[in-house]
Amino acid sequence: MKSSHSFKGTDVSTAGRNLRGTALFALVLLVAAGGAFAEEQTDVITKQILARVSAHDFHPLRDGFTFDRQLDKHGVANLADQDWRVRTLAVRDLVRLGAPGTPALVTALEDKNAHVRHVAAMVLGIIRATNAVAALEATLSKDSDSVVRSQAAIALGQIGQRSSLAAVQAAQKNDKSKDVQHQAELAAYAIEHGNTATPELAKSYAALDESTFGRVQVGKTASDFQLTDTEGKVWRLSDFRGKKPVVLIWVFADWCPVCHGEFRELIELRQQFEAADAQVFTLECHDLFPCRIMVGKELEPKYWFSKTSFKDSYTKNIWWPHLVDRAGAVGAEYGVQPMAFTVHAEWINRPSVVIVDKEGIARFAYYGTFWGDRPSIHQLLEMVRSGDYSFDAPKRLKPESKQ
Repeated sequence: MKSSHSFKGTDVSTAGRNLRGTALFALVLLVAAGGAFAEEQTDVITKQILARVSAHDFHPLRDGFTFDRQLDKHGVANLADQDWRVRTLAVRDLVRLGAPGTPALVTALEDKNAHVRHVAAMVLGIIRATNAVAALEATLSKDSDSVVRSQAAIALGQIGQRSSLAAVQAAQKNDKSKDVQHQAELAAYAIEHGNTATPELAKSYAALDESTFGRVQVGKTASDFQLTDTEGKVWRLSDFRGKKPVVLIWVFADWCPVCHGEFRELIELRQQFEAADAQVFTLECHDLFPCRIMVGKELEPKYWFSKTSFKDSYTKNIWWPHLVDRAGAVGAEYGVQPMAFTVHAEWINRPSVVIVDKEGIARFAYYGTFWGDRPSIHQLLEMVRSGDYSFDAPKRLKPESKQ
């Protein structure tokens, strides 16, 4: 099945599939009708959506990381955990409301619940709410949670108002969190170079359909998808059916040292993958600008974990396409769980890999429980070569027992 990301205005038919039979769906219809009464109802809807977030018992945040509440370790062990779904659908529903929901979202930036503040900041950036800039600047400067401050920095970069440049530069210099400093550095560059949120980002969030969320079923045909790479070239999974196996690797973001280690492995193993006649894709659940940073096509950030340059090496040596999975739309269908937990003060997907054979059948699908939990690139190569997809992760988190 090909993913469709088209969306224009308030898609009442799509909203109806997800909200039909509820008071909330009736309010969506009123908002679509417009007028002063609709503005009041938008406020009601926004508060109802945020109330879902506030009422959910998320795994705790500590210094920019999610900790499994049972194991007291980084990550989330239970693959059936619903944190990511609650968060993703709240963002989707708020994006569907669009600009009329901005006043209530600005108010939500002061909510006592950090998850509510995070979701509000995220949506304001996605919809490029220029009238929320002052509130986001205040959040960036004073919020107690580094995850919320990080998201405020991202949002200001997505909105791209020149007036907010001083605020993100101050955060880059003065924030106590290196993770917030990093997002502020990226936001400053985005503002200076016009790398705002693309219209496709909001469209992708608005088009998310939870009836398609699931996991790849090993032994069955993998769902087709169509995504662009960082240069705008379109790639379809089905184009490789009958030709070569495909390796799909969902990475986190440019701030991830593990991801850069995997990129180095991919660069080193180019000849071996080509000899195995395998197509490799890395995918990232971000908009175009962050994806381009990941592959060295924008700024060279000041990484705290490396003194060497990635940019020069990547622009010369990356040989595989890096795909832009906006809103994690394909990831949600494949079981990657966008926004599963935080790492370095940003919500990310589970570390996941899928191998699809030459006939389009999924032969291997692995979903990690923490930031370093999945097969290495060498191990993936051996799976493709040998056809043996057995894999044991001794450090994998197990929800039943403390380790």
